[in-house]
Amino acid sequence: MSFSDELKEYLLSQGASDAGFFSCDDGPFPCGVSVVVRLSPAIVGEIDGEPTYTYFTHYRTVNAYIDRLLLSAGLFLQKAGYSYITVAASQSINKNGWNYSGRYSHKKGACLAGLGSIGKNSLFIHKEFGSLVRLGTVFTDCPLETGEECVADLCGECGICAAACPAGAISGEPFREGIRREEMFDAEKCSEYMKHAFQHIGRGAVCGICMKVCPLNGLDKTGRD
Repeated sequence: MSFSDELKEYLLSQGASDAGFFSCDDGPFPCGVSVVVRLSPAIVGEIDGEPTYTYFTHYRTVNAYIDRLLLSAGLFLQKAGYSYITVAASQSINKNGWNYSGRYSHKKGACLAGLGSIGKNSLFIHKEFGSLVRLGTVFTDCPLETGEECVADLCGECGICAAACPAGAISGEPFREGIRREEMFDAEKCSEYMKHAFQHIGRGAVCGICMKVCPLNGLDKTGRD
């Protein structure tokens, strides 16, 4: 078994739903580990017109769990003699008054690792779990086995998420190489709407409606997949 296989097996044993490896020239190290944790279909299935208190707690708990997995992966790499830098599951960097991006795109890393594609809702669409996932990333100088092919667009002609977005933040444009996020999704409009409409639920920090309605998640009316 290769070291890359050992690392993936370790992450899965620690509770990750999936993991993959990618190479890049725009990260702090040349190799990255993309870590995936699947959200509860039943919890997301309860969303109906607005996020639930349970979803808000679940969202935050899964993010914290991913951060723990990232540290575990880093310590696994460090024990083998390699360096690592973690990129938290959900951490915005306020730069020049803009607070809607992070240190590195988890979605980009996951796509490069061949784990899925980016949907019209600007969420990562995992090839098995749909958009019911959260992501984290670890960069390392370990020469991991990369090279998985990127997954093709999974949305097709569907535009359900754009129609369902109460903020009108989703344009319906499909992801393609070189497209700017702003052409697909207005992060500021989304955030401002949530703060106004869902202030009573987790200070308006989450929504999840575009995730709930995505047909790729296979949720029925009871929230079961």
